[in-house]
Amino acid sequence: MRVLAAMSGGVDSAVAAARAVEAGHDVTGVHLALSRNPLSFRTGARGCCTLEDSRDARRAADVLGIPFYVWDLAERFQADVVDDFVTEYAAGRTPNPCVRCNEKIKFTAVLDRALALGFDAVCTGHYARLVDGADGPELHRSVDPEKDQSYVLGVLTADQLAHAMFPLGGSHKTDVRDEAAARGLAVAEKPDSHDICFVADGDTSGFLSRELGERPGTVVDEDGTVLARHDASYAFTVGQRRGLHLDRPAADGRPRYVLSIEPVSRTVTVGPRERLAVRALAGTQPRWCGSKPAGVVRCRAQIRAHGEAFAARAWLDGETLRVDLADHAVGVAPGQSVVLYDESRVIGSATIADTVPAAVAADS
Repeated sequence: MRVLAAMSGGVDSAVAAARAVEAGHDVTGVHLALSRNPLSFRTGARGCCTLEDSRDARRAADVLGIPFYVWDLAERFQADVVDDFVTEYAAGRTPNPCVRCNEKIKFTAVLDRALALGFDAVCTGHYARLVDGADGPELHRSVDPEKDQSYVLGVLTADQLAHAMFPLGGSHKTDVRDEAAARGLAVAEKPDSHDICFVADGDTSGFLSRELGERPGTVVDEDGTVLARHDASYAFTVGQRRGLHLDRPAADGRPRYVLSIEPVSRTVTVGPRERLAVRALAGTQPRWCGSKPAGVVRCRAQIRAHGEAFAARAWLDGETLRVDLADHAVGVAPGQSVVLYDESRVIGSATIADTVPAAVAADS
């Protein structure tokens, strides 16, 4: 097969490309230039879009003896990932930019261009497995639970999975680093990138402040009593405890958490932790990693990339995915993704639009 290997400049994508070469594929490496103004060097272990990363990817391609190109997707990345991220926070939601990048960039923009150029598949360094199923390729969890990235790939469709390769899904990270060293790849000990790649210093609040400016409002309790004033509602997220700067303690002396964010009035409501408990949720824009399920599906629902997977029942209500959890989840924010699993297989995903508190779900 003709394979386009997406090479970020890190150890995972370099070893994934090496394994594709070793498997006998005709491999071409490509580095995605996603930043409008790439820095020369990383800030610690953050980011993945620097000139240093591009050079590391090129050196790895030279060691593997494969052609290498740089594709400038900065404008597409800005519109589909960065601008979406800012817009979602401004609307009081908490997005996952890695999910959006996989959906819009790596397996839409890149895959579409690769297929147009005659490639058969796009190879990445994601930790996930593709298994041949009765109805086509199935997306499964990685064997390394600490590195599993099936959650952020839950937006991929069956057609996209048919043109994807994840060579690292059956490996543990330590083995990948050892293999990189044995292959003479200089990135063998390079630190992994963390957090949000386009917020290189890790200061998400500062980044949003530069993009959105001040949007002052109030912090209130559930009765509407004003407890504090803030400079920007987008600096908060559901479930947050620290940094609330409340003027007075709760009557019972217990900590308070962000329960909801109302972006129009810029009101942040806080309350006790038990009010964060959620037993049901609704998701929009459902996407299926295979055929669309019919009727009620018994599954496990995961709400964070490395969070707990809850036993659940899920079904489609028109274009809305309804999910009832067998046990309550805490701190579920609109904008997050809910990914459904059947054991290790990913069924599909949706973007959380609304939640039902555990107390309400129990009474209904």
